[in-house]
Amino acid sequence: MLVDSHCHLDFPEFEDQLDDIVVRAAEAGVNYMVTICTRVTKFEPVLAVANRFTNIACSVGIHPHNVGSEPEVTAEHLIRMAERTPKVVAIGETGLDFYYNKSPREMQERSFRAHIEAARHTGLPVIVHTRDAEQDTVRIMREEYEKGPYPGLIHCFSGGQGLAEAVLEMGIYISISGIATFKSAQEIRDVIIAAPLDRLLVETDAPYLAPVPKRGKTNEPAFTAYTAAQMAELRGLESSEFAKATSDNFFRLFSKAASVFNLEDKAVRA
Repeated sequence: MLVDSHCHLDFPEFEDQLDDIVVRAAEAGVNYMVTICTRVTKFEPVLAVANRFTNIACSVGIHPHNVGSEPEVTAEHLIRMAERTPKVVAIGETGLDFYYNKSPREMQERSFRAHIEAARHTGLPVIVHTRDAEQDTVRIMREEYEKGPYPGLIHCFSGGQGLAEAVLEMGIYISISGIATFKSAQEIRDVIIAAPLDRLLVETDAPYLAPVPKRGKTNEPAFTAYTAAQMAELRGLESSEFAKATSDNFFRLFSKAASVFNLEDKAVRA
């Protein structure tokens, strides 16, 4: 069993294809998915996808690219949205992106802190995006951690050992995307080799970042299997062992997911 912990199934690339995508995922051994919200104003289509399938959950949040064009949300607003439905199992995606700078940096920081506060209050993991902003990401996460611990993960991890050590120290998980299969990504693979196995997840970030050998194609949850197989080999594990470990990690971090997917604890670990 594999879990795609981060995909965007409401995006137009998947319009009218969802049934086939879910079937192909199951055929590849990807049994569960979390479709991620990037705009609170477009939460309803995200929730609609999750409600349509028993094996898909969702998040609520604003991507750092979008904070300048979305209503500024408070932690209380995010908490209310998350508590509307059991299908919401995470807060985000949020974080900092100083590569594109599509939103003012100070707005990104305020939004990031609001999402962390919501995660702390609800116990739902905060999904963190960081690009060209590692130092500020760690600073904010540490400052917020000092106010009280919160669960979370760095999604689509593309940083170095320093970022990994900083977030692991706070109990944060690392989610591996198809980037780790790219020829140029040796630094990321070194992090994955060194990281504790019980803190790793896998994802696609579909429709983006398809792994080798599907690079250049529209990514989809089924392709989680390619990333997982290559990371298992990297760690010297059987594919089934790595799949079980990352799935166990997912259900430990996304603590609501087992009930959303109607799984008993023993079934999750079967």
